[in-house]
Order: sequence, then C-alpha cells, then structure tokens
Amino acid sequence: MNADLLRLGGVIGALGLSALILARARTWRAGALAVWALGCGLLAIELAPSGHHRAYAAAAVAGLAAAGLLALLFVRLPWTLAVAVLACAPARIPIKIGATKANLLLPLYVVVAGAALALAWGLLRKPPADAEPAAFGLGASARPAALLVAWLGLGLLWSDAADKSLRAGAVDLLFYVLPLGLLAVAFGRLRWDIRWVKGLYVQLAAMALAFAAIGIDQYLTRHIYWNPKVIVDNAYAPNSWFYRVNSIFYDPSIYGRFLVVAILASLVLVLFGRGRPVWAAACAATVTLVGLLPSFSQSSFFALGCGIAVALTVLWRKKALLPLAFAVAALAAVTLGVPQLRHRVLGKNLSHATGTRSTLVSTGIKLALHHPLIGLGTGGFVSGYAKETHTSGAASHDAPITVAAENGLPGLALLLWLLAAVFVVPFRGNRVRTATDRARLAFGLALLAIVVHSLFYNALLEDPLFWALLALSAVALREPASA
Repeated sequence: MNADLLRLGGVIGALGLSALILARARTWRAGALAVWALGCGLLAIELAPSGHHRAYAAAAVAGLAAAGLLALLFVRLPWTLAVAVLACAPARIPIKIGATKANLLLPLYVVVAGAALALAWGLLRKPPADAEPAAFGLGASARPAALLVAWLGLGLLWSDAADKSLRAGAVDLLFYVLPLGLLAVAFGRLRWDIRWVKGLYVQLAAMALAFAAIGIDQYLTRHIYWNPKVIVDNAYAPNSWFYRVNSIFYDPSIYGRFLVVAILASLVLVLFGRGRPVWAAACAATVTLVGLLPSFSQSSFFALGCGIAVALTVLWRKKALLPLAFAVAALAAVTLGVPQLRHRVLGKNLSHATGTRSTLVSTGIKLALHHPLIGLGTGGFVSGYAKETHTSGAASHDAPITVAAENGLPGLALLLWLLAAVFVVPFRGNRVRTATDRARLAFGLALLAIVVHSLFYNALLEDPLFWALLALSAVALREPASA
C-alpha cells in the first residue's frame, strides 16, 4: 500500500467533488468532474486487492460498457437515474478489502459511473444558452455539503497508515462519500416532474412490500440469508418469539431503515392525500409495518416514531402535542410495566442495557475531546477506540460522534450545518396543499428517519437515499408553489 498515493487520491477526489458542487462556470464544473474521476482512480488502484488482475480488468470493462449504456439512458430520460438508484440502494455486498471489511453498494457503482458519464456529456455538449441551476441545484445544502466533503478528504492527510486508519478512511471516501456525493450532484440537475416522483413512490412501496414479505417468510420459516452473525444471535435468543430477520439485506437494521422510509412515504399520502390511492397507501404501510416488526431494530422503531410524530405535528399543529405526550407516557408505562423490559432498563448498567453502545458513545466523545481541532483523521475511529479502551477496537454506532472523533470539531460543525439545511429545505414554506408539497414532506420525513437512525447505527453519509433525498428536496423547492 502506498500511503502517499492514498492520501493524494482522497484529497484530489474530495476537492474535485467539492468544487463540482460549488462551481458555476461550465468549464470549472467539467474540470472538477475530471479531478473527481482522477482521485477515484488513484484510490481504486491503491485499494484493489492483489492478484486476479485479468478478472478485475474484465469486470472493469464490463462495468464501463454497462455504465455507457446507462449514461445514454440518463441523457435521454434523466429521471431514470432516480429509478436506478432506488433499485440498487438495498444491494449491499459484504466483501473484504485487505484487512478492511465493508458492505459495498457494488451494483450502484455502475449507476454512479453512468451518472458521471451523463454529467460529463451534459457539460461538454449542452449548449451554454441552456442555463443550469446555481450550485447544481443543491440549494442551501450545497455549501455545507461541499465543505464537509473537502474536510473529510483532507482528513486522510493525518490518518495513521500504521494502524489501518488510512486504509479505512480511503475505503469510506472511495465507496461512499465520493460516489454518493456525485449522485447528489446528478440529482440536483434534474428538472422537477411530479409524475416521475409518483412513480418513484410506487417503486418504493412495491420494493418495501416485497422485502417485507421475504422478512415475514423468514420469521415463519426461521431461515436467514447472508449474515451468519444474525443466525448465531437467533440461535442463542432467550425467547422463541425473538427471531431477527434481514430479508435480502445483510443487516436487520438496514432492512428496518428502508422499510421505515417506505412507511413514512405512505403515511404522507394517507394523512394528506385523497381518493383510492390513500387506501392503497394505507394497505402498503400496514403490510410493510408487519414486515418491520421481526427486524427487532430498535433504531428503526425509534426513527419511525419520530417520523410519525413530525407528520402528526404537521397535520394537527399545536393540537398534536397532547396526543403525542399521551403516547410517550403510555410507552413509558408499558416499558416499566413489563418485568423483562423494566429489568433491562433499570436493573442493569447503561452499557448492558444499550448493548454496549453507551460505551461506544462515551469513548467517542473522549476521542473527540482529546483531538478537538482536526480529529484522529478520516477512518481513525476503530483504531482510536482500541487504543483508548485497550481492546481490539469497535466501529462507532453514532454518525455525529464518528465525525467528531475522526474530523474534530470543524467536521462536526460542518455536519450539523448540513443537517440543519437538510431539515429546513423540505419544510420551508410547506403547507402540504399540492402534490409537490406532499413530496417535499415525504422527503423531509425520510431524511429525518435516516438521520435519527444514524444516531444509533452509523450509516448516514454511507446511505445513498440520504444524498438523493437531500438533492431532491432542493429540486422540489425550486418548483413554483402552484405546481
């Protein structure tokens, strides 16, 4: 591994993407896209496993050919990019890159390559008279997103190569931040079309129903795919009714998060829609909820509860406070009334009750306070945790704390700035009177659920739906209020 090339590739790719988000002149955008591609190429060359060069070369050629065909489709029908991203978002393939394990979005990377080619074609061939949105349509999210990406890339400069932090950070950049940030840029260039958005909802609901059906079947048949850890945990479960399922996903929590996004999208239609689609959405949400239950994903349940609370607040305004307070009180009463749950919450220490996640959080805060200016470096949480606790290390389960520990207070400030923009844009001036308003509300609830979920399961910047929804919220805000 050449540490200098990894650092160079990460910095170049991140700065290229940052410039691509912020630049306004077409020539600057084209140059920034080329720099992004160069950075990704350097990272890919250095991270590629040794051996099997012919197989990798053949896979690269096949991937580029598929990307070229997708680029033609995206140029002719730009909204098919959203269809392709949604279709590929659940496909996370567990692989090992050297000593680093990761669940990679392999099919999605072909889509990203197609989006990059389509973007390059648009920049090089599109007539200059056809004006494009400033900052590629990311609106209020553009500046914090660009600065955060740049800071994450610069974080590789002080990541420790000796303890594998540098490789881990390079993996995060190459397989998540750089490709998914490029997707946000491509989404930000779309022209709003409510017909395509309605089609995306149908696709999302259909996918969630299919995944929920598989999850229900897994619970009934006691047959798990992919994840041996879930199989072992189920074998030692204290109760026969407790059996976690993951559908086609590797992790039950990722499965639960996808279903929560679909349920909240249906909830918007149920609360604010009219006619037969409302009943169809209600049925879809009910079946999807049944499929969510055996995931036993506490983070997903909490994210769903937050989304429902915000949706009811939008619907009832101040009148929602009393029923929400009653619901919280009822939940607390039920929790304390069941002996097993009461013993879990009150009878043992906090670390045991939260599955050691409180220890991860407290240690992550210590790491952030020990390195407040620049952090441990991108990818440095696991090794930093190992040194702090004298253990083999552990991955963080909280996205903001991970950023704070790895990228210092500047990184945390940029992330909070981005999240503030993410929460403001979908709800700004939204009276939920039109189809576009309902779409904006659905985007906002989905983003809320993803962010809340990331507080307990560190997968925020690694989630393609987060980047896509961030961009689509800005695209919808550009639509005239009468749409």
